[in-house]
Amino acid sequence: MKKIFYSILTCLLISCGSEKKSNNEVNLYSQRHYSVDKLQYENFEKLTGIKVNVIKANADELIERLKNEGENSPADLFVTVDAGKLYKAADMGLLQKISSNVINSNVSEKLKDVNGFWIPITYRARILVYSNERVSEDDLSTYEDLTNEKWRGKILVRSSSNAYNQALMSSIVANNGAEKSIEWSKGLVQNFARDPKGSDRDQVKAIAAGQGDIAIVNSYYIGLLLNSEKEEELNAGKAVKVFFPNQGENQRGSHINISGIGLAKNSPNKENAIKLMEYLTSKAGQETYVNNSYEYPANPNVSPSEIVKSWGEFKIDPLDLNMLGQFREQAIRIFDETGWK
Repeated sequence: MKKIFYSILTCLLISCGSEKKSNNEVNLYSQRHYSVDKLQYENFEKLTGIKVNVIKANADELIERLKNEGENSPADLFVTVDAGKLYKAADMGLLQKISSNVINSNVSEKLKDVNGFWIPITYRARILVYSNERVSEDDLSTYEDLTNEKWRGKILVRSSSNAYNQALMSSIVANNGAEKSIEWSKGLVQNFARDPKGSDRDQVKAIAAGQGDIAIVNSYYIGLLLNSEKEEELNAGKAVKVFFPNQGENQRGSHINISGIGLAKNSPNKENAIKLMEYLTSKAGQETYVNNSYEYPANPNVSPSEIVKSWGEFKIDPLDLNMLGQFREQAIRIFDETGWK
């Protein structure tokens, strides 16, 4: 059934037998599921008259699809919420290098792919949030300190199958080595308040419900909770405070990851694809992101939303984000070995 569904969508994109190339469209294979994306594409269509077609699936499915379609792929852009998946697509030869002076001037140097195969559109930190009532900020310090016995039965986090946690573990391996990463994972599992389950939002709700005291979450979820129209989510957001780990003088900084875009190797609408990337990294595009999704802007000339800005500036781990892909398989093995479900 899934194959039939994808076939129909492909037909819609390439008009089932007509020329693949169209001068008035751009085709996206996207992992992102945020409402702000629809707004961005609508704005782009109004500005340029270029129609944006989107197929959504998880990143690995989209990568496999790009591989199987080969030269016949209608995809122009591959959009993910994880630099590790962009690295994987580039490593498999599914992307081409991006050349645009506009994009280069729009995007922060520290967020760029050193190999030139993908661009960031936003970034976020994998932060700690803690109970207003049961935890003091003075007791928090680093990711590594989460294994401390004082946190026994108090840590909340989602499943190891989640890409955000896999990226975090990849960064731990890249920075600390495999042996220390294994010990860290074992210690963290011992401190879990419950078996990993649910979304990042659910971890914050669990703190509000008294099921744990500290959660590992993506920063933008706190902005979403604090601006939710649902009372349960709003109350959950108000029940916690934000903490950026590893901020000390000799510490590396907090782990970040990006939402980003790769240019498909066989893009039939390359010029339109470049235009869309230029728009998304422009001041207008970036302001749309930060004011709707509470992500950090990839463009250094754009400020975060007021609520995100209120958390203060933080030191970012300078790790090459391609390492989040290079160490991914090792990170998954560590999860399996240490019982992080």
